[in-house]
Amino acid sequence: MDFLDKIRNKKILVVGLGRTGRATLEMLDGKGCELYAQDSKTREQMDEALIALIDRSCKDAFLGYVPDETKFDYVIMSPGVSPELEFVKKAEQAGADVIGELELAYRLCKGIFVAITGTNGKTTTTSLVGEIFERSKRKTSVVGNIGKAVIGAALEATKDDWLVTEVSSFQLETTREFRPLVSAILNLTPDHLNRHHTMEAYGAAKAKIFANQNKEQYLIINYDDKLCFDLAKDAECTVVPFSRKTKLDYGVILENNKIYVNDKDNKVYICDKRDIRIIGDHNVENVLAAVGICYFAGIAKEVIAEGIRNFGGVEHRIEFCAEIRGVKYYNDSKGTNVDASLTALRAIKENIILIAGGDGKQQNFDEFTSNFDGAVKKLLLFGRDAHIIAESADKFGFNDYENFSTLDECVERANELAQSGDTVLLSPACASWDMYESYERRGEHFKRCVEKLK
Repeated sequence: MDFLDKIRNKKILVVGLGRTGRATLEMLDGKGCELYAQDSKTREQMDEALIALIDRSCKDAFLGYVPDETKFDYVIMSPGVSPELEFVKKAEQAGADVIGELELAYRLCKGIFVAITGTNGKTTTTSLVGEIFERSKRKTSVVGNIGKAVIGAALEATKDDWLVTEVSSFQLETTREFRPLVSAILNLTPDHLNRHHTMEAYGAAKAKIFANQNKEQYLIINYDDKLCFDLAKDAECTVVPFSRKTKLDYGVILENNKIYVNDKDNKVYICDKRDIRIIGDHNVENVLAAVGICYFAGIAKEVIAEGIRNFGGVEHRIEFCAEIRGVKYYNDSKGTNVDASLTALRAIKENIILIAGGDGKQQNFDEFTSNFDGAVKKLLLFGRDAHIIAESADKFGFNDYENFSTLDECVERANELAQSGDTVLLSPACASWDMYESYERRGEHFKRCVEKLK
């Protein structure tokens, strides 16, 4: 019996009606399930298309409040909603199978999964892997946190289709059976601690990406990141390390500015470091991970090299916007945590007018601000937790900062301050949720502000 037959006539509650929750309702609509929906927004706060979907597909909806009843067969969690909510825990105690959209998609899908996670670099690596897979002429869907929700591709995929999937800790924590052919963990640094509370819990959520893999399946993992690599100590799958710094006997390495796969007794040359078009050492690591994923998924080395040479990066991640009167403008709105923004600073190196701030997610900004000296000329702050970044900067003797109410004001001030040879960098080190619905909207706003300067 396939999973679609198994859930027919079952009571299913979909929690959270953002992008993935909506896609889940659309997929389950008309499949013979007894559907229910819950969201913190009221009916009046939702758009007409979503209300029409709820009215068409659901027996009942709990909009702006939580259900009293707990008897559900399945509770499907959207990634942005914590499974620790009291009504969800009660449903689980009453016998519900509490899973996320990723797990549901996996159970419904006949295709082959490649899954990529990590604190930073997921979107870049997933995009590169997706391009290489498409160049290899495999039928490929790039899904997850990037582009289409996983559930949207699940039923369409045949056994020969590949789903290259960017997965977050939020998606992974509600998996049970999920088992990709190739998984990857790029790095592990503090993030989302307002949800996971501790680094141990955050790492445990990431480690679920390989929890069900066996020896015939592969985990590609960063050897240079000890906290990350330590996650693999209990892995039962084939662990393939990648390293920018160490010449490994087995794994993906950078040696004399050339990328190789050391596959047992076979040393396979892929390409030169200079073939990588995206800037920064972090992107070398992303490329090494992509090489490992694609090589152990069976893609020819020539196709991998061609994909690397033609890859220009992704939107909102150290994205070059313009050069105006000798000043370069970069959009790094995807820098939503301290480590991501530090990576951007290290990639650009000097003469930076930095725009930062937003929802700080209870992070400690000391590592961020202590690295300003010699790189950041001026700090322009905006957003809810701007004062926390300012306090941290003061602690390390950096007081050349100004506070603003909007991103528009930051960009206008940056334009006044910048001299030829400077770089204006939006890299907030914070989530966007205090002012924008997503980091994409924030990045698009920044680019519109830059366009007005021309």
